[in-house]
Amino acid sequence: MSDRWFDDLPEHDPDDPEAVERALRRQERAARRHDSGKGRGPSLRPSRVGRPRRERSGGSGGNGPHKGRIAVVAAGAVGLILVLWFLLALFQPFKGDGSGESFPVNVPSGDSVGQIGDLLADKGVISNATLFEVRATLSGKRGALNHGVHQFKKDMSYSAAIEELTKTTSKKTITITIPEGLSRSEAADVIKDAGLPGDYMAATVKVPGFNPNDYGAQGRAKNLEGFLFPATYELKPTADVEDLVAEQLQAFKDNIAGVNMKYAKSKNLTVYDVLTIASMIEREVSVAKERKLVSAVIYNRLKMGEPLGIDATTRFALDNWTEPLTESDLAVDSPYNTRTNQGLPPGPIGSPGLASMEAAAHPAKSDVWLYVVKPGGCGEHVFSSSLEEHNRNVEKYQEAQSEAGGSPTGC
Repeated sequence: MSDRWFDDLPEHDPDDPEAVERALRRQERAARRHDSGKGRGPSLRPSRVGRPRRERSGGSGGNGPHKGRIAVVAAGAVGLILVLWFLLALFQPFKGDGSGESFPVNVPSGDSVGQIGDLLADKGVISNATLFEVRATLSGKRGALNHGVHQFKKDMSYSAAIEELTKTTSKKTITITIPEGLSRSEAADVIKDAGLPGDYMAATVKVPGFNPNDYGAQGRAKNLEGFLFPATYELKPTADVEDLVAEQLQAFKDNIAGVNMKYAKSKNLTVYDVLTIASMIEREVSVAKERKLVSAVIYNRLKMGEPLGIDATTRFALDNWTEPLTESDLAVDSPYNTRTNQGLPPGPIGSPGLASMEAAAHPAKSDVWLYVVKPGGCGEHVFSSSLEEHNRNVEKYQEAQSEAGGSPTGC
């Protein structure tokens, strides 16, 4: 046994053999415990050298929780922005009743809220059909939207459009009155104001099943001017201009069938010619009893080869029914200018009523061929059969006009 081994022994008294023996046994037991790994000697756990260091939560060097809090706040802000955007888009606090002129939209019977939304979006009334449906639902008015013709504007708020759709009247029909003698363009304004949907001018160019040549137009009719019978019409709430035109044409057929055309035909005039004469009578006459006399003037001037000189035909050519005609207007180069052209104009200048059609077919038996407004006559005229007499009547008219400082037609 080496000296080194003894150096490892616990302190002992070398002169005490028993003490040495005890020390040796303790040393052997310690060695056996070390070899078996079951003793309470030094730890056999591997060294911590080279092992990764774990970050301590909450330590001053970590930033994981801080980044998490930022992400949560950011997500909440985005969510809040989206909610605010949706509420603004849905309730539209900065929109009102729309812009521009009102225009009619016919909501067909039976349309769902979604279909109504699509229709209004297509017309530019609202910006989004889906949000419109949501708004109608939230307002509790899904079942209160009425079909029929409503007046809308461009770019309305959902609430304004819904309010218009909830309006209703006790009337079950749309009433439209077309005055006698109006041209198509004038009637179109009346129909638009009545709220009937559709393009009246386009609808009155041509209609399948109705041919102006059947009435002697001989290809002269470019549209249905003259055939659109003036009257008061009761239409369904879902009607449009095509429905109105169909009723006008049927009314024309019914009325013209009762007019005796025998005399007009004896003068080589067609039904279309009679309509043309009747349309001029409507414009010239304010007093019903003068219809047949004005008709006689037209017939007589046609027979004489004299220009008719009816300025209403020039107004029709210019589509000017309200402003005074200038000298250049009266000289306009148009086949409708009956001052510069002999004979009848190419066609009617409006749609006449039954009384004027009958007067055009049966003029008064008279040789008058001139007339002028009667001063203070409430729209009456003074008729004459000679140029001299007519000139005297014109002088009286001009004197009254000068005294009145304007038209002397008052009563």
